[in-house]
Amino acid sequence: MIGATLKKLRGIYGYSAAQMAELLDISRSYLSEIETGKKQPSLPLLEKYAGIFNIRTSSLLRFSEEYGAADEAGFGQDMITRLMSKVIDMFAVEE
Repeated sequence: MIGATLKKLRGIYGYSAAQMAELLDISRSYLSEIETGKKQPSLPLLEKYAGIFNIRTSSLLRFSEEYGAADEAGFGQDMITRLMSKVIDMFAVEE
């Protein structure tokens, strides 16, 4: 499920597949294989992802587990929507 999570995060952060592959220093086809679950990313590659998303690798893995469970239950998009709402609230300027 890590691949689907990485793809979702890539979309949330606004990176195209080509941009993400370049940032990770991997081919676009390898990125596609990761995002479709055909290949599993190595730990050093997960660390690069975490750096790009500005989160800890452990948080990335935890998010993947939680998103995977929510998605299997049919609530993956709801989880993303709630998380994004919380992030927006954290940065909202009170008047």
